[in-house]
Amino acid sequence: MKTNRSKGLAVILIALGVLILLGKLTPFLGNLFGLVVAAAMIALGYYGIRRGNAFMGWIVLFFGVIYMISKLAWLIIPVLGIGLIVYGVSALKGRRGY
Repeated sequence: MKTNRSKGLAVILIALGVLILLGKLTPFLGNLFGLVVAAAMIALGYYGIRRGNAFMGWIVLFFGVIYMISKLAWLIIPVLGIGLIVYGVSALKGRRGY
């Protein structure tokens, strides 16, 4: 059984390595592969936590989430700004009634 597990891990590592290299070597697909690598890291971290290797799973999950946030910063920051504006306007409207 242990040989199958190590072969599976080796295949996953090879696949992640190929995705990383494709992301670095293809300028137009770099962002797409970056998102795929981040999602794969999150999935592997979650899988590691569920399988009992919590310490390593949390580390991989943490780095995957940080990597995903950095890849989606172009979307997260404007949404955060819009949310702050909406919250501020609703707070001003709520104060008028008092």
